Amino acid sequence: MLKYATMLVLTAPFILAGATAADIEKSKDWPQWRGPHRDGISSETNLLREWNIDGPTLLWNSNKVNGGKSVGTGFSSISIADGKIFTMGDRGKDGFVFCLEEKTGKHLWQTRVSQGQGDGPRCTPTVDGDRVYVLSRQGNLVCLETAKGGIIWQKDLKKDFKGRMMSSWDYSESPTIDGNKLICTPGGDDAALIALDKTNGEVIWKTPIKNAGGAGYASVVIAEVGGIRQYITLLGAGQGLVGVDAKDGKFLWNYPKIANGTANIPTAIVKGDLVFTSTGYGTGAALLQLIPDENGIKAKEVYFLPGNKLQNHHGGMVLLGDYIFGGHGHSNGMPFCLEMRTGKFAWPPTRGEGNGSAAVVYADGNLYFRYENNVMVLIEASPAAYKIKGQFNLPGGLSTGWPHPVVLHGRLYIRGQDQILCYDISRK
Repeated sequence: MLKYATMLVLTAPFILAGATAADIEKSKDWPQWRGPHRDGISSETNLLREWNIDGPTLLWNSNKVNGGKSVGTGFSSISIADGKIFTMGDRGKDGFVFCLEEKTGKHLWQTRVSQGQGDGPRCTPTVDGDRVYVLSRQGNLVCLETAKGGIIWQKDLKKDFKGRMMSSWDYSESPTIDGNKLICTPGGDDAALIALDKTNGEVIWKTPIKNAGGAGYASVVIAEVGGIRQYITLLGAGQGLVGVDAKDGKFLWNYPKIANGTANIPTAIVKGDLVFTSTGYGTGAALLQLIPDENGIKAKEVYFLPGNKLQNHHGGMVLLGDYIFGGHGHSNGMPFCLEMRTGKFAWPPTRGEGNGSAAVVYADGNLYFRYENNVMVLIEASPAAYKIKGQFNLPGGLSTGWPHPVVLHGRLYIRGQDQILCYDISRK
């Protein structure tokens, strides 16, 4: 039987205002971190509305398909494009990019992109046409062919741009492609952010920020406010959330209040001229309004919520209409629903069905919560109530369940420490 928990009386069906079908166009690919628009929203429909206690049908396990040949250890999620799956992982002390066949999980190729990686990469590959872009823990930025994994060009963020991280866990960013530009965050004072020609790696611009504080663990999102296209991401303490001009890399604004000195991780949420951000380690969450002024753009704080009210560690959040869904708490994934514009809870954080942080993705009316202890929970995406639609335990051996789930083509993809699991979640 399904286990249900309801905190509020369900009064009306949830209308996905502000994230309509026109906004969430049907996508054939999941080409980058958090999906086509970096928002954790899948356009899939006709999916299972509920799960039984055993969960959906497992279609394949990449280790079993390939005779125990793993995709390496690490915390990368996966990208899917043109029938291929891309991820990163360590084998021994070396870091690799792996490419698998989407339909079967069969290994197609692997390419070494770093040495002495440590405990695994965090970057999710970014696919753009016939090329895929990755960033190793040490700061090796590499462009490869999607067909066979040949390296086209590479840069070293530390050596080439005097880059540095805000703390000791090394680079975690997933590169952003915008037109002909590749955007990433070395974190150096002379090159806090950079734009490179995606075809050859040549520098287009660099953003100098005095006392940049090092790169954060977030990935860039794109906004356009007051006629200015800009890139938004988290840096280290002293800078926090920053915005730079997409045209020339000019520093536009920052919001230091959201920064902690340990790890600033979640990807910001953008809606019109509003930007929502949150970080863990007791910091909190905030809504900003970006306002054009004589110097370009200024960021005005609409509200700030302290960490004891709301903080997202590293599981991410999803904006659906006027409401933000995600997991609250440092090393916790307590489900919550927050009205974005007011900062008021539609339903407050509640103890979830799993333990540890929860990585979140949305598809077809439901939220997919993957807890750190590898409990999967399906939650109705409604501000009216917290309602569980099913849960199951992922198989043993996946280790720490930090990689974000992916929903595409009627399937749920889960990345473990050395394997990928593919579940059938389509309604027959």
